[in-house]
Amino acid sequence: MSTEELRVSKIKDGTVIDHISGGYALDVVKMLGITGKEKRVMTIAINVPSKQLGTKDIVKIEGRVLSSEEVSRIALVAPYASINCIRNFAVVEKVEVKPPRVVSGIVKCANSVCITNSDEPVRSKFSVDSIDPLILKCHYCGYTLEKNAILSQM
Repeated sequence: MSTEELRVSKIKDGTVIDHISGGYALDVVKMLGITGKEKRVMTIAINVPSKQLGTKDIVKIEGRVLSSEEVSRIALVAPYASINCIRNFAVVEKVEVKPPRVVSGIVKCANSVCITNSDEPVRSKFSVDSIDPLILKCHYCGYTLEKNAILSQM
């Protein structure tokens, strides 16, 4: 049996998001608002073999550091991800994402009669009922959202 090796070029400064669940790299990129027109180098590897996850995705973004809100969003769709901050080709910080217990203001409740969808200025709030599969429960009306419904909003 031959050994296969992934060869992806290093980035000088930026962020590497590793251990994204296989097939979700493009969702992560979309959540970060990246369109490809930003004139920065980016590498996306999808469905790479992984001993820990079976398959994983990797996103490398040159010249970009993620905010804590962006890390929280990533944790929703990639609960096993690690985020590496790169400076001068070296990892200077490594963060394991932690899915939040409560999600506020990131997604909307799909229940049309929920108070968060009225004219009242009420910010959405969900408890994380399950990480894998992702299920959010509205704090106000109890409506549940699953991963696909959440991704369609981001």
